[in-house]
Amino acid sequence: MQVHEQKAPQEAVPALQQRSLVLVGLMGAGKSTVGRRLASALRLPFHDADHEIEAAAGCSITDFFERYGEPAFREGERKVIARLLSGPRHVLATGGGAFMDPQTRALIKERGLSIWLRADISLLMERVTKRPTRPLLKSGDPRATMERLINERYPVYAEADITVDSNGGPHEAVMHQIITKLAALGVKSYS
Repeated sequence: MQVHEQKAPQEAVPALQQRSLVLVGLMGAGKSTVGRRLASALRLPFHDADHEIEAAAGCSITDFFERYGEPAFREGERKVIARLLSGPRHVLATGGGAFMDPQTRALIKERGLSIWLRADISLLMERVTKRPTRPLLKSGDPRATMERLINERYPVYAEADITVDSNGGPHEAVMHQIITKLAALGVKSYS
């Protein structure tokens, strides 16, 4: 009598139509604002990874960075994004460093459709100086830090499935660019 070992069935990779839409890019690119509009237009739920992390940690991201450091933050971020991407289809705005993590990037590629909101340094600086809560800009020269982040992160963000320029125009225009690119990929503009 032969005993056959049963293998657990692999989870099927979701079809393009069923994948969550994951916005990536630097702080100030408009991921949260555009993401909310996109979710509303597509009649999908919206999640902001930073807000979900704060809820899970019971403190602000700035406080988390100060107490536990960036490596601990990235580990928590990875877990939160994995949890969100295992749920129903939605629009997800990620933090600027999330897509830099190889495990998170691989999960996004498997479970989501990544959309890079690319912006130039002038626009990013204009937007981030309005909110002094950015942990990575709290010390040193913020513009030099942002230039370094652009040099480090833009080649990785370029791996996203879709790239849309966030050019300082209305967020609605960026949202419509995304919907146009999704349609070109065969992704319907409704849930």
